[in-house]
Amino acid sequence: MVQSASFDLPASPIPDSGAVLDWYDRHARILPWRVPPQDRARGIKPNPYHVWLSEIMLQQTTIAAVGKYFAAFTRLWPTVADLAAAPLDDVLVQWAGLGYYARARNLHACANAVMENHGGNFPQTAARLRDLPGIGDYTSAAIAAICHDEQVAVLDGNVDRVMARFLALPVPVREEKALIRARVQEAVPERAGDFAQAMMDLGATICAPRRANCLVCPLERDCQGTRTGNPLTFPVPAPKAEKPHRFGHAFVIRHPDGSVFLRQRGPKGLLAKMTEVPGTEWVGEEKDANFPLKGQWKEAGLVTHTFTHFHLSLSVWSIQSDQALDEGWWACIDALDNEALPSVFRKVLKAAGLQ
Repeated sequence: MVQSASFDLPASPIPDSGAVLDWYDRHARILPWRVPPQDRARGIKPNPYHVWLSEIMLQQTTIAAVGKYFAAFTRLWPTVADLAAAPLDDVLVQWAGLGYYARARNLHACANAVMENHGGNFPQTAARLRDLPGIGDYTSAAIAAICHDEQVAVLDGNVDRVMARFLALPVPVREEKALIRARVQEAVPERAGDFAQAMMDLGATICAPRRANCLVCPLERDCQGTRTGNPLTFPVPAPKAEKPHRFGHAFVIRHPDGSVFLRQRGPKGLLAKMTEVPGTEWVGEEKDANFPLKGQWKEAGLVTHTFTHFHLSLSVWSIQSDQALDEGWWACIDALDNEALPSVFRKVLKAAGLQ
């Protein structure tokens, strides 16, 4: 841990936006939702729908994982009006595997709010964007800056890391978020959207989590982390609380015709409205299986999965039966890609030999 008796806010440097933009003009990443800086200079404006969609998808997810989802969504629903008109279940099916499923429900709610309250047009300021479902401080600032050059600080994980090193921040980022925001805000130029994306690109390509390529960084001259001789010391890690462990059972019911029994989860809570196989509650201790049907159940294996706040272990059981439970449906194995199955339940089906 880096020690510091005090952290002098007035003495901390401000990023050189001119140097950052010069670097971005030469090295901007090519992304499907991004307007390159050369096109932006010619007056081509970003599509707010694309920017919003990508930013929601990128929360807690990598660009590599998001690409195919963004392509699928924009192919199926080319505009926010198309997305708003789509059934929520269809949206959840397309989102399956991307994780953090509340984002998909908020995505659909936000599309409807844009249509109903804003005539199909996203608000242009961060303050008004924050009123929409699923849009917080970061996403509102990103959309407003990228689409309309609102001069507002945009802070994501990449920018936090760049600034923690630039300032040689002696404490975890969350303890000095206001300072980081203030320093970035002071640096925001008229090309606010390009600057925001440039800072993100710096964190993704130059000032990365496990490497700092300081020799080619446009902020190297004033970087306090570089001056320490060990910029990778920053950001100072925050203490991590140990995740609890939960346990449960998952029941795979296979019909003699080859189909599998599925049902929809409840409307609230983790994985709300997603598709699952029947199972028990997830609790803090291992318990015996309480099977939903009588018959010759076979143990099919153990599935482990980690969510944001806990680890999960599921004992998987399978049976062949034509008995259906009170709620649910039989799904053809060949059509499981069309079901809104989260990753954990695809693991369950794989353990049972069905995927």
